[in-house]
Amino acid sequence: MNDRNGFIISNRDRVLRAWENSLELVRDYKAYAEEMKDDKRLSSLFDEFSKDAAYHASKLLKLLQEYEEE
Repeated sequence: MNDRNGFIISNRDRVLRAWENSLELVRDYKAYAEEMKDDKRLSSLFDEFSKDAAYHASKLLKLLQEYEEE
């Protein structure tokens, strides 16, 4: 992939980073939803976002598990 810095970033590395980012988004969105309980519209929106990010994280985790089997 990219060896400008003297190392190669593999597809697995990129999937791992995307998975970690998705997990962080889940945590952040859940926290936002909890902090905004006084505004049901925003709380609901961030709760929905956390579910979307969790879905993406689960798909990325499956890919990571496939890389581990290779």
